[in-house]
Parts: sequence; C-alpha cells; structure tokens
Amino acid sequence: MAQILIVDDDAQLRQSFGKILEADGFEVRTAASGEAGVDEVAAQAPDLVVMDVRMTGITGIEAMQRMRAKVPNLPVIIMTAYGGTETAIEATKLGAFDYILKPFDIPDILRLIHQALEAGRLARERVAVDLEQGLEQGLDNDPQGDALVGQSRAMQDIFKAIGRAAPTEALVLVRGESGTGKELVARALWQHSARSAKPFVVINCVAIPDTLLEAELFGYEKGAFTGASSRRVGKIEQAQRGTVFLDEIGDMPMNVQAKILRLLQEKQVERLGGREMIPVDVRILAATNRDLETAVAEGRFREDLYYRLKVVTISLPPLRSREGDVPLLARHFLTRLAREMDMQSPGLTPEALDLLSAQNWPGNVRELANALQKALIFSRGAPIGADEMRQALGKGSGKSGLKSDGQGGFTVDHNQPQPTAMGAVLADDTLRAFIRRALLDQAGDAAYEHVLDTVGRGTIAEALEITGGNRTRAAKLLGLSRPTLIAKIEKYGLKVTTQVQ
Repeated sequence: MAQILIVDDDAQLRQSFGKILEADGFEVRTAASGEAGVDEVAAQAPDLVVMDVRMTGITGIEAMQRMRAKVPNLPVIIMTAYGGTETAIEATKLGAFDYILKPFDIPDILRLIHQALEAGRLARERVAVDLEQGLEQGLDNDPQGDALVGQSRAMQDIFKAIGRAAPTEALVLVRGESGTGKELVARALWQHSARSAKPFVVINCVAIPDTLLEAELFGYEKGAFTGASSRRVGKIEQAQRGTVFLDEIGDMPMNVQAKILRLLQEKQVERLGGREMIPVDVRILAATNRDLETAVAEGRFREDLYYRLKVVTISLPPLRSREGDVPLLARHFLTRLAREMDMQSPGLTPEALDLLSAQNWPGNVRELANALQKALIFSRGAPIGADEMRQALGKGSGKSGLKSDGQGGFTVDHNQPQPTAMGAVLADDTLRAFIRRALLDQAGDAAYEHVLDTVGRGTIAEALEITGGNRTRAAKLLGLSRPTLIAKIEKYGLKVTTQVQ
C-alpha cells in the first residue's frame, strides 16, 4: 500500500482529499505546514508528497527542497491556485514531479498520483546487475528489486556495455524486440551514471497520441492552443540535470523528431506557442524495437536523427538466443511475483523448467514473466508442473479442458471440466465464431473496435474478479499501468467491488 503525505494548511482540504485517497487504497498522512511536512518526511519517508505551494511559514517550494535533501528521489506534486505565476514552474525546475491547479478534478490528480508513484518506484528500485561478473553477485546485492538476469555470453556482453556507457554522457540507443528488457537497461544506465540523484523521466512515444506528444515533451505557453489555459513545463524541462528515456522512439512523428534533433544539437527547447529558447541539461537515452534502417529508407525516420542516436548502441538479444537463461529467469520471476502477491513461492518442477526452456518466446522476457504470473495465480501451493505451465501458456493440458487439434490449434475437450466463459474464448473455434458474429452484428467501420472493446472489457472484468477487485494486482496481471487500467474501467463502465480478505 503506497503511503502519501498531504501537506496543506487548509484542514478541510486535508480531510476531504485524504478520504478520497484512502478510498482508492492509499495510506494517508497529513501535515498542516511546510515545517511539519519536512518533519514527517524525516521521521518516515512516504512514497509521495502532495503539497500546497503557499502556506503559513515556509513555502511549499522551500519545504520540497528540504524534503529532497533528506530523500533525493522523493516524488512531490505541487498544488497551486496561482497558475498564472512562475511559482509552480519554478517548483518543477527545482525537482517537483509536476504541479496541478486548484480546484482540480479528482480523476486528473489520481492519474497524476499514479504516474508519480511509478516514477518514484523506478527511482527507488535499483536494477540489479553486476557490471563485471554478471548475474550472481547482482542478484545477491538486490534480491528484492528488478534485475537483468542472465549468464549467457550474450547477456555478459550487455552487462559490460552498460558498465562502459553508464559513466559517460553519451547518447545510448537500446535496440531489441518487444519484451526483451530495454527499459531495465535504460534504468541501469541512469542508476550507474553521475546523474543518478537527478530525475529519470520515461516518455513512451507510442503511448501518447501524436497530437499530444509535442506538448508533453516540450510544454506550452498559455493560449498556445485551445484549452491551454496556463503555461505548462514539458517533461524534458522537468528532467533538468537528469536523464530522459525516449521509449519506442521509432514511432515518434516526424515533426517531433525534428525538435528532438534540435535538442540534441543545441541543448535547448522551445515551448509550444513560445518564442524563448530554454537551455536544458539532460542526457538522452532511447529505445526501439523498430528497424530504423528500413524506416530511414522509407522516409519514416529522419536520417540525421538516426545517426545522432547511433553514438552508442546496445542490442538486447531475444530470449530464444539466450541459451541457459530461461531457468534462471523463471526462478527469479517466480520468487519476485510470489513476494508481490504475498504468497510463498511454490517452485517449479524439472518438467516445467524443461517445457519453458523449449519455448520460442516471441514475447521474450515479458511473455515468460506473464506466463509465470498466470501459473502462480492458479497454483494451490504445490510446485508448478508442466501441465500448469501449458495451461498458463495457452497450450492446453489434460486438466484445462483444452487439447491440441494436431494442426497448431486447440479445441475444447468435452470430457474434461470446462474453463470459464472468457477462458473458453481461447479455444480457436469459439474465438472465430465470436469474431464472425461481431462482424455480422457490427458491419462497417465499427466492427474492429467492437471486437477489441468486447474482449478488452471481458478480460479486465475477469482480472478484477480474480484479484478480488484489487486494481494494483489486476493491472500487474494484465500488464497495464494502474492509470491505464483505471481509465479502461471508466471507459467500459465496470463496477469494481473490492473483496474484504
């Protein structure tokens, strides 16, 4: 349960806002002044501080600076009723995660809180990797956090490359298929750099709509476009003296690519609607699963930016090429997932490990982790065997009610107990019938979205049922961020009932 400290001299706001956060599953502490807030952080560091900027006594900005002197990577959200002043912008430059104007909409600040908590987690949890020896010492040093796990020759080369590139200021491009762990490499580069005490800002270029990406990166001035009611600092400015990780840069629109190139060349940014060039001191890390060479040849990626990005390239191998690493990864993920779910790890049988080692893993490390999470959720304490892993992988087993049709698909075995309604959709014939019916019922442009929404709604509902309405566990089960899950729950109009354990 994340702990949030609310610092505001308005007692009514502290009480009402605290109740909202507690209803969303957070543990809440409060302080009535900046000085009291600093004392609270000194006594026990929270996961996040949400603080007013104007209070009796020291200001929120001064309190934030004192807090971050004690806890360097503590995320702080500043609340202000004075959006027309430079105060909130100055707070962001001095290390605030972001700011929000009073009065604020509850869904907006909840989304911002979840983003800040995730940023705080990334800063707090070090990526275990021994830059000289590889796996074993790294895991021993930090068995609780994330880890780049592997003893294969390919991964040993990755560890060495991180060790050589991290202390430099060089731009690093991390390449690899989806699910290979590119963000872990970026975090390790940041954590082992001279900028590790400064912000690490992750920007997923494919998750933000093209129309919003430029404003998200560079910020905007008041009146720059419809709805721009106040000045906004972009993520690159917020990362001042820190590191910016541009994930999926291969999907970045051409107009934004031009501005990124200008940033790399001139170390300056210009807000949308602004006329002032703003100096910034950030290190850029980037990642992509795209074939940039083909994208350049086809005119979808700027050639000059491509060559700027290629200063240092770290290419992550797919899991199928990492001989001997699957059992190590499987044990690591199972231990960590069990801890996160407050369970005892049941372990894996040798047959299950053999099955995992024989897979091709098109989804790479992420697919392996997801399969183990599914198996763990349905395990009953006994070691996870080959049958349970086949079921988690969607390959069917004697226990699941699914069997191979001998042609790469699976059909329902009516002699076995049947899966749930959503589980039955995994059967090839059932899924095909569902899609056909949807196409006939929703003929036209809406058919594709109708299929996706129907399956998406059912999948999220099933995940919430499995986790007893726990949004955090459901988000992990689905491979979504918590803000994304909450947005989808709102979109589909799902009612979430948390079960009391």
